[in-house]
Amino acid sequence: MATVNLTDTELEELIKKAVVSTLSERSDLLERAVSEAILDMKLGLAIQEGDNGDYVEEKEVLMFLKE
Repeated sequence: MATVNLTDTELEELIKKAVVSTLSERSDLLERAVSEAILDMKLGLAIQEGDNGDYVEEKEVLMFLKE
């Protein structure tokens, strides 16, 4: 395999082109990533909203999940 020497600027430009090309050809990847980020944010907000300081033992949670 041959070794190629690139400057930081050339490497940065090459990476930019690869990312733009990938997102152009596979827009579903970006759509899925944004969708997952929004769902994660909503889950975090729901957890914050539901956090009232009352906690239960792990055993109780696991028993509930097994039912």
